[in-house]
Amino acid sequence: MAVLGIIAKLRVPYAHTSLEIMRMRYGKWVHWLFILLNLVNNIFGCGSMILAGSQLVTGMTGMHVVAASILIPAGVVTYTAVGGLKATFLTDFLHTTVALILLIYFSLAVLTNEHIGGFSGLYEKVKAANDYIPGNYEGSLLTMKSKSSVLFGLVLKFGNLALVLMDTAFWQKSFASEVNSTVPAYNLVSIVILAIPWCTGTIIGLSARAIEKTPVWFDYPNTLTTTQVNSGLVMPYVLRSLLGKGATTGLLVLIFMAITSTVSSSMIAVSSIISLDFFRTYINPRASDRKILQVSHWGVAFHGCFMAGFAIMLEYAGATNNWSTYFRPIISCPGILPMILALFWSRQTRLAATLAPILGLLSGLATWLSLSWKWSGVININTTQDQVPGLYGAIVSFFSPALYSIVISLIWPSRFDWREFLRIDLIEDKSQPSSSLQSQLPSSEAVNDTSKVGKASEKEAYLTSGEESSPSPSPPRAQLNAQLPLDEVVHPFGEETIRHIKKWLKIATAYFILNVLVTIVLWPMPLYRDWIFTKRFFGGWITMAIIWHFAAMFSVIVYPIYDGRHEIARAVRGMVKEMKWGK
Repeated sequence: MAVLGIIAKLRVPYAHTSLEIMRMRYGKWVHWLFILLNLVNNIFGCGSMILAGSQLVTGMTGMHVVAASILIPAGVVTYTAVGGLKATFLTDFLHTTVALILLIYFSLAVLTNEHIGGFSGLYEKVKAANDYIPGNYEGSLLTMKSKSSVLFGLVLKFGNLALVLMDTAFWQKSFASEVNSTVPAYNLVSIVILAIPWCTGTIIGLSARAIEKTPVWFDYPNTLTTTQVNSGLVMPYVLRSLLGKGATTGLLVLIFMAITSTVSSSMIAVSSIISLDFFRTYINPRASDRKILQVSHWGVAFHGCFMAGFAIMLEYAGATNNWSTYFRPIISCPGILPMILALFWSRQTRLAATLAPILGLLSGLATWLSLSWKWSGVININTTQDQVPGLYGAIVSFFSPALYSIVISLIWPSRFDWREFLRIDLIEDKSQPSSSLQSQLPSSEAVNDTSKVGKASEKEAYLTSGEESSPSPSPPRAQLNAQLPLDEVVHPFGEETIRHIKKWLKIATAYFILNVLVTIVLWPMPLYRDWIFTKRFFGGWITMAIIWHFAAMFSVIVYPIYDGRHEIARAVRGMVKEMKWGK
């Protein structure tokens, strides 16, 4: 995402959303198509989170699933509509902090529990349970050679990629942030995100296997059913069995923190599509920022109500979080490669950008359903969450649009002039000079010098200025590119700024290659062999997972405060001055 964000910043310096890029290059029909694809991605991503949360709450408390599905988005709608994007930034940080602290506590408390007995005790109890897992080497849980795990991991990769690239919120953050902040942030997240499944997943999952068939299990002699596992009830049962009811209360807090953070981001993304890409583009192009804000608030409320009903629909259709994990990539991936080609390939035509995602979606659905029927003999909610049909469907949905796009573009060729992207100018609402929604400066990359001009702009500097060490680009152009002939259009960034951005592009590309080599090739592949973990290796594996989790806490909780210390201090000084001026 860091690489794509930088390329987009160079190609379309003043873009605001990914959908705006598609409209600028291909026109309104492609714009409408990608609005639909983005909405579908957000709806299923948000709906699966609400569904998983409501099923967990129901399984833990007995609350009716409909009530849980309504209450979860209700609170999010309130603070998101009132606080907007600023509220999501603050709550995301707070929720992530609480969630990471609770997760490491649960992991350590379970591991050191007397019924588990630390690294050695967990290892011995898992071996004593003697559970046979089809597809694993010798059926063992203590091996990296697991066919089903590889299949699930691949499907999850496709799904997470779609969640990022087909979500306007991620693109907005890339456009709005400076590259020297965006690249380290995305790179850091790509490392620390492993902490939760590695540490918590390993300890909680193996502990469940270790005690599920013993009297320690609070529901003994009953064991977890497939539906309960697919609904995410493994962790609640383990915590209830080993740590008591108090731990399940803490888990409810954790669930609330995780789900509300995701749902609020989805609401902001959908409301921006409704207010900017739909209302401001097609209904009222001259709408003021205040009107856009009002429409955005209505969009948040509508999306919250719709998602509650959508989650209830999924529940009564028999869907689980596991089913949505395999289905979501199939419907979310078709737009990814055509969108990337819009930034990298000048020969992708309007017809290709229109037909490729549609044909890719139809091909993925056909692959998924036909293989489900071929190998199971029937198509229903159970057979369609089998791993292999879901994986093949995701692969076809992801890659086939690129093939369709290339073929169509070569049959009916045309070439796009990249200078057209430079015609997108910064949104500036002249009807509301006091509006705080849009900065009067053109970009976070071109703001540092401008914010130093006199005391008249001193208050604005608290909101828009970057670090003084950033390179100083040329000042904003007096004449908008949209008003110039194409031959006179020039890049709005100065040469120094472009060199600065390209330097970070090289860093992001190098890190991407290194990250792929380490996390996909050099680390897991040597372990994918006919080998079962020894007790000593298992102890080191768990130890590294715990260290990684603490590193994630430092990176996500402590480092942002340190990195933003100057901005925090500037904001505090601004608040103090505002209080003095108010007096």
